[in-house]
Amino acid sequence: MGRTNDRVDMLNVNSPNHVVRVERVKYEAMRDAMLTVVPTEAPGLTAAEIKERLLPLLPEVLFPGGAKAGWWQKGVQLDLEARGQMARSDTRPLRFYRP
Repeated sequence: MGRTNDRVDMLNVNSPNHVVRVERVKYEAMRDAMLTVVPTEAPGLTAAEIKERLLPLLPEVLFPGGAKAGWWQKGVQLDLEARGQMARSDTRPLRFYRP
């Protein structure tokens, strides 16, 4: 899974000039799980639906019992939106898909 001290930049679609350096292994695990469960067509899934589907895909060693998965999910969602790999539908609640 790589070294835990290896870092990666996590972007934020809502704050274009804000970058957070985070653990690469956790970022990549969450990113891979999200890209697996988020559909490619709008309207997509709500954040709660995404979390329900991605939790079983996360390595227990990185997210024991799903710990901190919500924070990572939100951060990676904002990062993927900033990178154009995820989009939100104009719905309430918000729904996400891969364009």
